[in-house]
Amino acid sequence: MSTSEGRLTLVGGSTGEGLPVRVPQAIARASQYLFATQHARGYWHAPLEANATMEAEYVFFNRVLGRERPDVERRLAERLLGLQQADGSWPIYYNGPGGPSATIEAYFALKLIGMNGTEPALARARDFIRGQGGLARAGVFTRIWLAYFGQFPWAGVPSLPVELVLLPPWFPLNIYAMSSWARGTVVPLTLLMAHRPAVRIEPDAGVSELWLGPPTREELAFARSPELVTMRNFFLAVDRALKSLAPFSWRGLRRRAVARAIEWILRHQDTNGQWGGIQPAMVNAVLALHAVGFAADHPAMMSGIQGVEDFLVECEGTLMYQPCVSPNWDTALAARALLDAGLDAAHPALGRAADWLVANQIFRRGDWSVLNPRLEPGGWAFEFANDWYPDVDDSAVILTVLDALPVARTAEGKRAIAYGLNWTLGMQSRDGGWAAFDTDNTAAFLNRIPFADMEAMIDPPTEDLTGRLLHLMGTVGYTLDFGRARRAVEFLRRTQRSDGSWWGRWGVNFVYGTWCALAGLERIGEDMRAPWVRRAVEWLTARQNPDGGWGETVASYDDEALAGRGESTPSQTAWALLGLLAADGPSSAAVERGVDWLLRTQGPDGTWEERAFTGTGFPRHFYLRYHLYRHYFPLMALGQYRARLAARNEG
Repeated sequence: MSTSEGRLTLVGGSTGEGLPVRVPQAIARASQYLFATQHARGYWHAPLEANATMEAEYVFFNRVLGRERPDVERRLAERLLGLQQADGSWPIYYNGPGGPSATIEAYFALKLIGMNGTEPALARARDFIRGQGGLARAGVFTRIWLAYFGQFPWAGVPSLPVELVLLPPWFPLNIYAMSSWARGTVVPLTLLMAHRPAVRIEPDAGVSELWLGPPTREELAFARSPELVTMRNFFLAVDRALKSLAPFSWRGLRRRAVARAIEWILRHQDTNGQWGGIQPAMVNAVLALHAVGFAADHPAMMSGIQGVEDFLVECEGTLMYQPCVSPNWDTALAARALLDAGLDAAHPALGRAADWLVANQIFRRGDWSVLNPRLEPGGWAFEFANDWYPDVDDSAVILTVLDALPVARTAEGKRAIAYGLNWTLGMQSRDGGWAAFDTDNTAAFLNRIPFADMEAMIDPPTEDLTGRLLHLMGTVGYTLDFGRARRAVEFLRRTQRSDGSWWGRWGVNFVYGTWCALAGLERIGEDMRAPWVRRAVEWLTARQNPDGGWGETVASYDDEALAGRGESTPSQTAWALLGLLAADGPSSAAVERGVDWLLRTQGPDGTWEERAFTGTGFPRHFYLRYHLYRHYFPLMALGQYRARLAARNEG
């Protein structure tokens, strides 16, 4: 095989039915696809898709600010109507069951845009919503949006006092005990709850018809735990007390808290105008500044609004609103796939990617440093700009890529790797695992507060990230003798399920977690013949579909009986193959059938089709479709298969 700029060419191959011939051809086509889609600045970036609430909340955002975007909103309405299911609902993942909150928000957004309630699409949605219990079934964020427009009583919205921002980090309930994504959303929401925006709309645009009857106190209340004494019931009592005391708040304390929240928001705005790199944080930050009186032409408002606009993207013939963007993640994984495919490490495409990644390393202290003050910065973020929240997952993959490239031998590269390793490994939690953004962020009681109906208030260590960190440590030369590695392996032993699999926090689901664990265990030097490792291998093998692929439905987060079950997808087939290749090499029948599935399903353009959502935002509540997962993970699997096959034959 030889390489040239933008091209990977086979030498000495011939057509045939056998895998040794077909695999190199597929790798060449897939590699060419990546060459063609790399940005001139060196990065890869594809759309990141969520659900209908993203488009709906962009419409709400504009209405609260008094902005008019008729052409954009018309196209978003077309997308919303295209995503509606036959029963009138909108799901939270492809072909999933209708989501009550997603359907309520999409319905309201379409009415705000100007669609008449008698239209068949809205009639079907209305029937679905009422059949699910009406507006009383709305989740917390949906209730808040509706309350701004007078469509939901504030009595049914959980208390979120702005004074929360004054609590010190040592206090059990403080913003730094929350996950980074919750913190970045909660702080602006405290200002919005204190000021309660009121947006006037035409009566025909309202959604009062979605109530089954006049809302009662019982309908508006959040469900209590059946047991008498629980953290949930305690926080529900606190919520009632806060609502009762709200009229008597001490004005001096309130002014101080409001000032602190405003200062926190302004300080946390990134250079591109965004906050935290995620839709909830930046939309709420702009609205909070608007609520406290910032003018539309204030620099923070102007750049913040532009930051919100930057998440709009053309996607498969529609205009879509993204929950986030993933250039560093896409770049690291695309580069990793090309390396696994056998591309020369000195290839210009990889050189450009390395330059991009090194230039985007973060050397300022973020929120992680509040509870980890001695650790020096040096991580990477997921997005174009997110200096306050570098993440362990991106940093680990980026470091494995940089370590394999010529940049690792330069002074700049050595510095990047040294600082990156120090920060990434230093984010290990006391239990031996790694989380995404913080260390020891495990205050589980926070998921019991009424606001936390998505159960995502904390960022505890997870199996998939811990496997990723073991893979990083093994890649750069650490072994099982290294203390951090020993503790990580013990974490995986403790968290392995009885059937041998591991849960996946950031990918769907047990197939993802099991791949990450097996890949990490092999790279760090664990005995892959050990009984506990074999249980994982047997689990993966048993979950292979009759067609040779692997798939797992998002519903496995709700029902673990569905673990590893679902229609075959390119990304999940690749994950399973990568796990099996790490544990057993290339010669098993399961691996050969999986590789054959990838070869049979590759398109003529070198890539694969995948409509399923295989990325996870918040388990059970929010899922993602990464539009490049269908490509670089299959390329990794095919590349590793070929490399391991060659190594076996040479041995």
